[in-house]
Amino acid sequence: MSELLSADSLVSVFQKCRQAARIIIGYSGGVDSHVLLHVCAAMPEFKDKICAVYVHHGLQVEADLWAVHCEKIAAELQVGFKVLRVNASPESGESPEEAARNARYAALKTLIEENDVLLVAQHREDQLETVLLQLFRGGGLKGLSGMPEAMAFGKGQLLRPFLNVSKQNIDAYALENGLTWVTDPSNFSNDYDRNFLRNDVLPLLKDRWPACDKTVSRSAKHCAQAQELLSEQAHELFDSVLNAADNTLLINQLEMLDVSKQVLVIREWFESLGYKMPSEAFVKRLRTEVMMARQDSDPVLSGQGCVVRRYRDKLYCLEDKRIEGVVETVWKVTENSVKVAKYQSLEVLQAEAGILLDKWQQSVVTIKARKGGEKIRLPNREGHHALKDLFQEAGIPPWERQSIPLVYLNDELAAVGDLWISADFYQMNTDSTCVRLIHKK
Repeated sequence: MSELLSADSLVSVFQKCRQAARIIIGYSGGVDSHVLLHVCAAMPEFKDKICAVYVHHGLQVEADLWAVHCEKIAAELQVGFKVLRVNASPESGESPEEAARNARYAALKTLIEENDVLLVAQHREDQLETVLLQLFRGGGLKGLSGMPEAMAFGKGQLLRPFLNVSKQNIDAYALENGLTWVTDPSNFSNDYDRNFLRNDVLPLLKDRWPACDKTVSRSAKHCAQAQELLSEQAHELFDSVLNAADNTLLINQLEMLDVSKQVLVIREWFESLGYKMPSEAFVKRLRTEVMMARQDSDPVLSGQGCVVRRYRDKLYCLEDKRIEGVVETVWKVTENSVKVAKYQSLEVLQAEAGILLDKWQQSVVTIKARKGGEKIRLPNREGHHALKDLFQEAGIPPWERQSIPLVYLNDELAAVGDLWISADFYQMNTDSTCVRLIHKK
């Protein structure tokens, strides 16, 4: 048995594949993924589970021909095949490499169901490149841990069986088995950092330190073990300052920690919300410009694909998009819902308490935006209350208030989104059917 097939990582992955419902293999047509597909297809117990997936980025004129080649190889190996077309155009602040990688994994994630595994062919030299790139970019322990051999992905798992296998052994296997593969010409362009490392830097390093891919891979494992311990501590600290109801951080609790632990918690926060890990400079600005701002101020910090704001004792991390204003419209009472903004709607549901259904159906219902100065009388409370005071009392941040629709019946304010119903319209303990509102965002 060749050294490649006897690798511990491969044996471990094959054990997991035996339990899998489907085995999805990321197949670019290159030598590494072809070897991975060939190895797996040679195992009778896996053949019926395998689907080779070619992700078509549309970045190369040869991409259509590569897809045809991949389909032909899959047919020869008698395994399933699928093409996924993606838009790999980079967004602001995203490199072409990063855009292609993000698009590829996002597309593959849609395929992975429960008990499925995705196999990708990254090897030990890929790990070396990853660790060096993270080092040059000032990455911390998480970055220097490199790529994990196994991780949760979609509803299943992503596995890297070749992560402890040398590139030399993969190439030797391909030649021994007479495999044919495609070569992406962009691999030779040193415009990309990874290619520059691979083409110009690594040959010099390996000439001086032939086993550097193995030793750096070992260092990455040490970093991963340390990061795991650090993550456990960060998670405990994070839980102590998180307001789980709205995924905000409690500033007075955060300030009780020393600076290094505050940084840990903020990074854990971003990861829990699914945002890109913040840079050191961004975390510093978050602490000084937002967290330490006056409680009555409204500081805003944009970047990393999100907006960080402060309101009272809380830090909010919000999707980086413009806050929607309410579109004024007439709600046809024969319809159960109405659009009040591009991504927002109001729905009406029958209930035992709320606005009388007969009253609702006999009124002209209009949706309006808040203009300021509006007041409402609430059930079981004396007098009329300014909406500004009610918003403050309820702890609703200022930036959310303009997106809350006001509902008028025959030009009288009847409800504020799904927060409050005017005492003039509210009914309960009645035999008649009522309606209540649901604000969907």
